[in-house]
Amino acid sequence: MSSKYQSREIITKAICGKGRKFSTVTHTVTPPHKPSSILGAWIINHQYEAVAAGDGIEVIGTYDINIWYSYDRNSQTEVAKETVSYVENVPLSYLDSRHRASTVEVTAEATQEPSTVEASVAGDGRVLIRVEREFAVELVAETKLNVLVVPGGEDGYKDFDFGSELGDYEDLDPDLLDDEL
Repeated sequence: MSSKYQSREIITKAICGKGRKFSTVTHTVTPPHKPSSILGAWIINHQYEAVAAGDGIEVIGTYDINIWYSYDRNSQTEVAKETVSYVENVPLSYLDSRHRASTVEVTAEATQEPSTVEASVAGDGRVLIRVEREFAVELVAETKLNVLVVPGGEDGYKDFDFGSELGDYEDLDPDLLDDEL
C-alpha cells in the first residue's frame, strides 16, 4: 500500500457472535391419579432470557406442561399441570475475539417454541413427555474495524486498486446471500 494511504480503527457496535441449538428433552410428570391413557399434552406460558456464559450463551427459562389424561379405567379425566425450569447452553459457532467484553449484550429467539412430540404412560403411573425446542442467539458488542483513509475524498479512490474486478461477482450464488441484509 502506498504511504499516502492510511488506515484508521473505528469502534462500532456489531454482532460479534452467533449460535443455534436444537434439543430434545424428556420430562417426567407424576399426576395425582394413575393414568389409563393420555388424551393430550401441551406446553404453555413459555418465558426465557439470555445471559452470556463463557464461550456461549445460556438460555434460562420456564414453561408449564399440561397433560390431559384419563384414569380409573378411562371413566374419569383430569389435567395435570407442572412448571418446568431449564437452562440451555447454546454454543457460539462464530465469535469475534476482538470484541469488548464490557459492552456485551445477548439476545435469544425461540426459533421453535417448546412443543410436545410424544407423551406416554410409564408402568409406575408417571407420564413421560418428550419436548423439542430450538434457540438462535446473538452476542452484540463493541468491536474495532479497520478502514482505509484516502486523502482528498472521492478523487483518491481512482488511484487505489482494491484487488477486485467487476467480473469477480458473476460466479456468486444469490441463494447463498444473507436475506437479513
